[in-house]
Amino acid sequence: MSGQRPEFRLVLVVLFAAAISAQTTKPAATTPKETETGFPVTDKATIAKCGGCHRADKDGNLSRISWIRTTPEGWQQAIKRMVRLNGLSVTRNEGRQILRYLATNHGLAPEEAAPVQWYAEMRYLEAEALPNDNVRDACASCHPLARPESWRRSSVEWQELVNMHLGYFPTMEYTSLRRRGGGRRPAVGPAPGANPAEPQRDPVDVALEHFRKAAPLHSKEWAAWRASLRDADLAGTWTVSASLAGKGKLFGTTEITATGPGEFTTKTKLLQVAGGPAQEFMGKVIVYTGYQWRGASKSGTTQVRETMLVSRDQSTIEGRWFWGAYQEFGYQVKMRRMGADVSVAGTDVYAVKSGGASKVRVFGANFPADVKAADIVMGAGVTVKSVSRVSAGELAVEADVAAGAIAGPRDVVVRRVVAPAAFVVYDKVDYIRTATDSQLARLGGNTHPKGYAQFEAIGYHRGPDNKARTADDIALGPVPVRWSVEEFFARQNDDDKDYVGTLNDSGLFTPASEGPNPKRRFSTDNFGDIWVVATFANPGGEPLVAKGYLVVTVPMYVRYDQPEVAE
Repeated sequence: MSGQRPEFRLVLVVLFAAAISAQTTKPAATTPKETETGFPVTDKATIAKCGGCHRADKDGNLSRISWIRTTPEGWQQAIKRMVRLNGLSVTRNEGRQILRYLATNHGLAPEEAAPVQWYAEMRYLEAEALPNDNVRDACASCHPLARPESWRRSSVEWQELVNMHLGYFPTMEYTSLRRRGGGRRPAVGPAPGANPAEPQRDPVDVALEHFRKAAPLHSKEWAAWRASLRDADLAGTWTVSASLAGKGKLFGTTEITATGPGEFTTKTKLLQVAGGPAQEFMGKVIVYTGYQWRGASKSGTTQVRETMLVSRDQSTIEGRWFWGAYQEFGYQVKMRRMGADVSVAGTDVYAVKSGGASKVRVFGANFPADVKAADIVMGAGVTVKSVSRVSAGELAVEADVAAGAIAGPRDVVVRRVVAPAAFVVYDKVDYIRTATDSQLARLGGNTHPKGYAQFEAIGYHRGPDNKARTADDIALGPVPVRWSVEEFFARQNDDDKDYVGTLNDSGLFTPASEGPNPKRRFSTDNFGDIWVVATFANPGGEPLVAKGYLVVTVPMYVRYDQPEVAE
């Protein structure tokens, strides 16, 4: 075929591929008729923009839409996909209205959203709990399992999701969904209770069985939440306690102003207890489904996304504020509604050592000017000797911690108002660990942004059983360490640590630039894997050492659309 024209060879390749596909691909099945009760669509804008393709039935259900529920991010991506691939034309305001309606009326209950909140908060999760290997192969080999777990569908719609994947990503027929080519995966028997003579099931069949049980369209949680759904009433002043890896704790306040049903503006001021200037954020927020806070705020040049959950009684709001090219930086935030009474948010310290005096700063709101040592309780073995009011939001406390005091968490009580487990008491640091066993960083700086990695070392006490590295061990919070890197030997002449990037004294890893490096063997890119080593100067003992595994890889060249549901 060397003398044939390129276009002729291309035709032959296409015809050959079509012939192979015709022999191996299962024929498309007719979509079964829905038998489950759908959720009618009543919003005029949604009906007008979606009803052209999603037909209405006599009960007001729109095909497909009435038989699915998901998070604001899920509906956002669905709308954007309709625009990109199906010709939907919407203005910005129309899109916002449709999103608000669907996320609120076809959303998730708090109990359904909480297990997958890490995915909406763009957290780095080292490993998910997977129900079985076949669900891993069919779903989690391409994306986190939390992605489908963020949806609720009818039995028919779960099958339609499979059909959509086969249409958009045909190669999945052979790489993950089906068992082809001589049985790449372990055999899976017939469904429970079925005839033993039935053929083996494909991974996708096992996955469908799982999701139809674990994530059905109708649930008692959604029925209860839907019946009690109300707009979030959040206007007022809130105390804020936050933490940032590598920087420690922050405390402050947020002023929330209502601008419309479920819409707010925010003004936040945070004080970093380790020192440095206060940080101020100005933001806008939409609360979907009565509890799902999605905000965008700015401090200086830093743009921050806010993803949090409002408690059922609307007294607390908790979640993550994040930024970075890969959302790798983030505050862990908890807000508490502030009234006229004393409020206690927490302390500047993570832990205090027994057998000595300690100075502790207590943060909160409405601390009285006449506060006395007798007004403050810090638990067994901790005696408050003196207290002074620094401001209405801060107290300076001097306390004695008895030798032999029971190791463990301590509440801080100010005039009967409690901050649970505000700090812990310990006698020694028994060992340390990096906050995560592994992390991922991405090269960049030339044509793509860098993806950083922040490491932290956490101290641990051996716990009540007096044995280290068991389930009852007590985390003492971040401890000061010396950071270094070591080679993770994966091949002969491994030299990754010399090229992948640099680690500073605060545990922040900055990756090197992407692209071929002529200084490396074969001019390879600067990717590689290394150990990040934390060394703690243990008083009166041998230094304690912990290692974290770091993979430094190439930029994410192809990225899924990032939902911006607060805009």
